[in-house]
Amino acid sequence: MQLPAMAAPRSTPKRNLSIALVPVLLVVITFLFWRETWFGRRLTDREMSQYLTDTSVPHKTQHALAQLAERITRGDASARQWYPQVLALAENREAEFRLMAAWVMGQDNRAQEFHESLRKLLDDPEPMVRRNSALALVRFGDASGHVELRAMLEPFSLRAPQAGTITFRLREGEPVRRGTVVARIESSASRPVDVVSPVAGEFGRRTVADGGTVAAGAVVAETSPDEGQVWEALRALYLVGTQEDLADVERFAAMPLTGAPAMPARVREQAALTAESIRRRARD
Repeated sequence: MQLPAMAAPRSTPKRNLSIALVPVLLVVITFLFWRETWFGRRLTDREMSQYLTDTSVPHKTQHALAQLAERITRGDASARQWYPQVLALAENREAEFRLMAAWVMGQDNRAQEFHESLRKLLDDPEPMVRRNSALALVRFGDASGHVELRAMLEPFSLRAPQAGTITFRLREGEPVRRGTVVARIESSASRPVDVVSPVAGEFGRRTVADGGTVAAGAVVAETSPDEGQVWEALRALYLVGTQEDLADVERFAAMPLTGAPAMPARVREQAALTAESIRRRARD
């Protein structure tokens, strides 16, 4: 038996307006979120001053730092008014601010106050802060971060933050981002602690067996350097590299494009250019 067709409810102007507003509101909310999080949005001078001083909303401070770097590279003389805030951020307890401040300071290689601050950051406890500082110092013609530049070409050792039984989360060859948890250490004497990679790369060899016992401070694994940091280090060593660096540099020039280990063509090309630059300086 066929059921009688139900009459469609008549829409009212109020209902139609509500339905029409939903997609509009979604678009507006999405736009506002994008506008507030996109670093390309031009900040006013008032916003710059506020965000560089008030760090309670980290992405706003990072936004201001990105805009300040752009102003410096554009040759905007007004950028100097915010240099004191950058120097303060270089001493902030949050590593992300110190890391980004080091990058910003590298944009003005004539600011002596930046030069001095960057040299202090070479002793920072965070590897990425030290590396950003070493790269920035090269722009000042300063090779005092040479040790860090060399370290960017080598595997990074991950150490156990406490003693206990270790369980790995990653397998060899898996990508590692900065902040990735690569293992967990459990102990009957304390709460479980994660082994977190402070640098990006590729998970390499384990120095202890999965499920084994480790001592506090012991090396438990290594990460191979990623393409980005190798390329940046090679560019810096093009200017300040020495003959002692040649073996490492040439190792990347000889790496295949595929397989393991492998590096893209731009890394191999930069390695070849860097090696030649080092040899040329040695001859001169």
